[in-house]
Amino acid sequence: MASAPTSSTSSSSATAQIISSLGAGSGINIAQLSEQLAAAQFAPRIDQLSAKSEKVALQISSASNLRSLMTTLSSSIGTLIRTGDLAVKPAITNASVATVSKGTLSGSGTYSLEVTSLANAQRLVMPAVPAATSTVGSGTLTLRFGTVASGGFTADAARDPVDIAVPAGATLADVARAINTAGAGVSAYVANGASGAQLVLKGAEGATSGFVIETTPDVGGEDLAALDWSPATDAGQLRATATNAAFKLDGVDYTATKNTVNDVVTGLNLKLTATNVGNPATISFSDPSSGISTAMNDLTEALNQIMGQLKDAMNKDTGELNNDPGARALRSALASLAGQRIMINAAPGDPATLADLGLKTERDGTFGLDSARLARTLREQPQQAGAMWTTGIFGVMSTIDRIARNASSITGISLGSSITRNTALRKTLADRSSALAEKQETLRQQMINRFAAMDTRVSGSQSTLSFLKAQIAAWNSSDN
Repeated sequence: MASAPTSSTSSSSATAQIISSLGAGSGINIAQLSEQLAAAQFAPRIDQLSAKSEKVALQISSASNLRSLMTTLSSSIGTLIRTGDLAVKPAITNASVATVSKGTLSGSGTYSLEVTSLANAQRLVMPAVPAATSTVGSGTLTLRFGTVASGGFTADAARDPVDIAVPAGATLADVARAINTAGAGVSAYVANGASGAQLVLKGAEGATSGFVIETTPDVGGEDLAALDWSPATDAGQLRATATNAAFKLDGVDYTATKNTVNDVVTGLNLKLTATNVGNPATISFSDPSSGISTAMNDLTEALNQIMGQLKDAMNKDTGELNNDPGARALRSALASLAGQRIMINAAPGDPATLADLGLKTERDGTFGLDSARLARTLREQPQQAGAMWTTGIFGVMSTIDRIARNASSITGISLGSSITRNTALRKTLADRSSALAEKQETLRQQMINRFAAMDTRVSGSQSTLSFLKAQIAAWNSSDN
């Protein structure tokens, strides 16, 4: 008796399972066979796309991590500078005389400040009328600007006069509103004092911001002339004269049209608040050496963390970004960081690179800190070193921020561009995998239909064969 056919292998591959089903000798599982045949048709291409998609996902993840590290480093430096003690800060021994703040650059040394006069604005208080609602006549008010001094007025040829229309029936309050609306640099309001309602006008600080008022009344509106004013006709309306500020810094005379003076010397902003004739105050700048030393150690450690991950990602055998242009661009930017001139405006001999603050690049591409060089710079030029740690357009923060922004950019050669490109590629691979899956499903359905028809025919043939066998057996039995 012949033995029943068996499968030639126990492999779980689609082909082995098909052979096993076909050789079972007890009918065919149509659904299972169709699924296996369809899978065998498309599995190689689907597996290939899956492998590519997995690789691209790793590339996206690695590039995103590096980009995030650079962004975090830039943000941390910004926070440290804004809240820490790295930048040089000015201080004054007599805070009632002036408030001092850092200018666009960092200052150094000490200065003597003596304020002889403050900048003032002209103030006029006009004659009283019964109420703010009292009418004042009609016509035109003209403001002319210049210097009011010694009972005279010298017009400023650089400033045009400003005409203000006063319509018939206008009240004192209406005149105040019209002056404010004119935007001439003169403000006005109505003061309801003991004498009645009075128009108060105030100009800007500075000697040339004085002003006179000329009136051109309409016929029947002659009362407007009461608002006319000049130094020659002053009858007590002038309560304050516009003047410049005057002060001495290290014995050098300065004047200013305002009490706020920016960058009067390198790195120093002043807001004058009082005079101190004969009693100068001293302005000095802080020493940021300790904070900079700590910051440089932290920066070196952070850069080495980034370089370590970048080195792993770019490993020629195992790295996800071993041939990525964005990763190469970041590595190149970091490799040149120590020697790059980051203080473009530094004077000759002043620290201008991170190498001047001790940062160095080792032979293996990692970073080290030359403590001796850092200590020498901080000892000899602490203020200049502090100037490198500001929020300005030059220095440590702007340099690291520029590298981080370049890495995040989605244009040019950058990690951001690599992420964008690979994200699009991953979507394309996913779309292609979905399309193949749909084709596989279509093929499976087609095979089920075909095998179902075949099974019907085979079933009919088997019924016929069984009938014939029964007849033959019956004939053989009758012959015996």
